Amino acid sequence: MAACRRRRDDRQGRRHLGGAAVSTGAGQVSAARFAAGQSVRVKDAKPERVARMHLRTPHYARGRIGRIVRALGTFPNPEDIAFNRPAEPRVLYHVLFDQPPVWGDGEAGDTLLIELFEHWLEEA
Repeated sequence: MAACRRRRDDRQGRRHLGGAAVSTGAGQVSAARFAAGQSVRVKDAKPERVARMHLRTPHYARGRIGRIVRALGTFPNPEDIAFNRPAEPRVLYHVLFDQPPVWGDGEAGDTLLIELFEHWLEEA
């Protein structure tokens, strides 16, 4: 019977890596800095030039202006998890971008939806 017992971490597909054991999920959107509909800019930082990093923010989105669709909840920062460092929970958002300015291709009304962590966003 004990072999069938699973920890909450296992059930959600995450393991404890020094920070929060699992996401606190969609119930924790009260910590969100940005509201749905708000314009944000993706920071145009290049921290990978300073130190070895694992980044979840696509290069093509950096410096671009998008609109918050919704906060998805708080999740351990994957940029820290990749190096087995304590991963502080960060708010994750759906951010919607007009596609033509990002890709240089597409028609008016074409959009691109990207999941981005709050520490990569700033007010536009």
